[in-house]
Amino acid sequence: MFSRKAGFNSHGQDSSSYFLGWQEYEKNPYDDVQNPTGIIQMGLAENQLSFDIIESWLANNPDATGFHTNGKSIFRELALFQDYRGLPDFKNELADFMSEIRGNKVRFDPNKLVLTAGSTAANEILMFCIAEPGEAFLLPAPYYPGFDRDLKWRTGVQIVPIRCSSSNGFRITKSALEEAHERAQKLNLTVKGVLITNPSNPLGTSMTRDELDHLITFAISNHEIHIVSDEIYSGTVFDFPAFLSVAEAAMDRNLQSTDVWRRIHIVYSLSKDLGLPGFRVGAIYSDNESVLAAATKMSSFGLVSSQTQHLLSRILADKEFTRSYMRINKERIKRRKEMLVSGLLGSGIKCLKSNAGLFCWADMRHLLSNATFEAELELWKKILYGVGLNISPGSACHCAEPGWFRICFANMSKGALNLSVKRMKAFVDDFVGGGGQSRNRRQPVCESRMRSLPMWVFQVSFVDREPDR
Repeated sequence: MFSRKAGFNSHGQDSSSYFLGWQEYEKNPYDDVQNPTGIIQMGLAENQLSFDIIESWLANNPDATGFHTNGKSIFRELALFQDYRGLPDFKNELADFMSEIRGNKVRFDPNKLVLTAGSTAANEILMFCIAEPGEAFLLPAPYYPGFDRDLKWRTGVQIVPIRCSSSNGFRITKSALEEAHERAQKLNLTVKGVLITNPSNPLGTSMTRDELDHLITFAISNHEIHIVSDEIYSGTVFDFPAFLSVAEAAMDRNLQSTDVWRRIHIVYSLSKDLGLPGFRVGAIYSDNESVLAAATKMSSFGLVSSQTQHLLSRILADKEFTRSYMRINKERIKRRKEMLVSGLLGSGIKCLKSNAGLFCWADMRHLLSNATFEAELELWKKILYGVGLNISPGSACHCAEPGWFRICFANMSKGALNLSVKRMKAFVDDFVGGGGQSRNRRQPVCESRMRSLPMWVFQVSFVDREPDR
């Protein structure tokens, strides 16, 4: 009666612990009043730190939300607008905003922007444009767990991880890139491109010039290879080194007039930098006319609404506001990140040094019962069900080394983050004091669906609540 894909119960996520953690959180979500012992969501890379700044702008600019320009209603114009290439005013402002984030070292032509319903759609469209079903993309691992769904589910594209090591901070090396390419060839996979997130999700680090040069040189040597650079966290870089886009790295090598330039594509979104994931605004930037033409046609299946484009064009046109917002937002992200890092360090947990993003990459190898991914999942379950924190295990990110976890910090109040740190410290103290086994260990999940957490979780849930910011 229905197609095979329509009959799938999953959403392309298979049995990933990343998605399983979300499901468990949704059954028992933390609330400081209604459910103080519930699971705190630390698996969501969402920026909720600067809503007040945008809300203040909206309050001071009622015409923008009332669909007026110079006191005149433009409701009719927006309601009837159907050009799926997008509102010119919005594309102009978005291109300027992207350029400013990159210090205007890269200038973006609005005519080479394709608007999409978020970066998820942008990445999938590029997969459709570049690769046939069964062909492959190389991705530096660890990588965002959602890519296993976003890039593969409908396109049929395969992912081959580039295995990066903690020995050099999980940086991309020439040898790791070549090894992944050779591994794909042994699997009889045709590699059509490399997709990177810069800054990295889940590492929270921006790419170095050496890494970008390795990728560009790889594309020069392999004439069918494209580079897709997902740069949705580019405006979150809060510390040295400054953000370096793949476009700037290619320009510094004077590649604008070469074929390689037409095989470099950038994905951007306002979900992270402006904290507006619900607005579903993404974009593809490319100098390849064939990709632009195909992507524009595909974007018609998931458009950004005209009223959303109008509102955002007004916000982005206020340069004084956007510059102030970006500065303050970065400061808040940095403070919140330092709060988590110092709190985890008090529990004996170190994090990879980071300068961007909305998460930390935490090293919990010393808490594993043994150096295996089975032990990592065992620890993850204890933290999820026993501590009441939904964090993402490294295995979900295809990390080659067990014991690393992604922990998000910008999607919650300061009080919730403080509580998370207290819960983690109590767990580690209890775990270490029990000789590596928590004295308050609960029954396995399959034996109990009760949501009663250990008593120490209940106790720390009610103490030392702090107001947000």
